[in-house]
Amino acid sequence: MTMESSGLIVQPRMADGSPLLRVSNVRKRFGDQVALDRASLDVYEGEVVAILGPSGSGKSTLVRCIDQLESIDGGSMSFEGELLGFEETRGHLRPLTDAGRRRQRRRMSMVFQQFNLFPHWTVLRNITEAPMRVHGVSAAEARQRALELLERIGLADKADAYPRHLSGGQQQRVAIARAVAVRPRILLFDEPTSALDPELVDEVLQTMKSLAAAGHTMVVVTHEVAFAREVADRCVFMANGRVVEDRPADDFFTDPRSERLRTFLTRSGRSQNEVAD
Repeated sequence: MTMESSGLIVQPRMADGSPLLRVSNVRKRFGDQVALDRASLDVYEGEVVAILGPSGSGKSTLVRCIDQLESIDGGSMSFEGELLGFEETRGHLRPLTDAGRRRQRRRMSMVFQQFNLFPHWTVLRNITEAPMRVHGVSAAEARQRALELLERIGLADKADAYPRHLSGGQQQRVAIARAVAVRPRILLFDEPTSALDPELVDEVLQTMKSLAAAGHTMVVVTHEVAFAREVADRCVFMANGRVVEDRPADDFFTDPRSERLRTFLTRSGRSQNEVAD
């Protein structure tokens, strides 16, 4: 079933049960700028959802709102059926306390554009700190998780290195391992390759592909169109703070329904060809 309303084209993926994450008509402003304008999104268990769109379309703002790094001005978000950012008391909604938001965020992990590793900590400590300090995992278990993750991403020999000794691609792979180490219910990525030199992008994308293949639920804001086409179950196109199309990846690329998406894909394909040349 397709719903079209006020320029919104949505074809939700059919799945049994309720979505793991539901974003409903979310609005967000920064002063006079409308960053999100009634944006809606459902994400089901085990899905990889890629969010694409031009700069300033609201992609990063959307995932930052999901992770409660930004508050919303309207609409609602729920995760595993629990309202995010608010609680209901006697029929009225009120914002959660900082402690309440931290509790909710423990079920999610975000990978940012910048790596945000602690420069004075080793790779191993960067990965083990959150499981121990935030999630109460023992030091032995946190270390075991970290070493297994480093093995999986091809950095087993870097456990005792410091971030300054790593390339940008290696640092971002460590940041991904850190996000996975807390065993989140959902992984959020905000343009994880945008700060990398072109020759380092592929190693990060390969790590993300392995996570997708392992069944992790992922929401990925990206400008890597080829990656989205290959890995995503669904692709979302945003423009001017709105979700313009939300469709299975194959349909998204082969049969775009909006002129905005057709133009975006044409320009993206031309740009990638220029890079390849």
